Amino acid sequence: MGKSQPTYSKEFKQQAVTLFETGGKTKTQIARDLGISDSALSKWCKEFGEHGAEAFPGKGHQTSIEEENKRLKRENEILRQERDILKKAMSIFAQPHP
Repeated sequence: MGKSQPTYSKEFKQQAVTLFETGGKTKTQIARDLGISDSALSKWCKEFGEHGAEAFPGKGHQTSIEEENKRLKRENEILRQERDILKKAMSIFAQPHP
């Protein structure tokens, strides 16, 4: 069996990033103190820098941009289906009746 990767809460990740940004220690020292890898802390710092408060949405959670994108894709599919139904109906009603 493979080794399962530990999961950390959003608050833990934010505190780790804040500790690095405000503390006088290196990433390696902070990561060692917290019991995480320095690559994980680097990744968290990068994600927090790019997304700010929306960083670390968690499993199954999406950022507001991803949620909006998903909603628009659903709406687009519904509109596409409605258009196709109307096209079919127009072709039926446009046929001459004997």
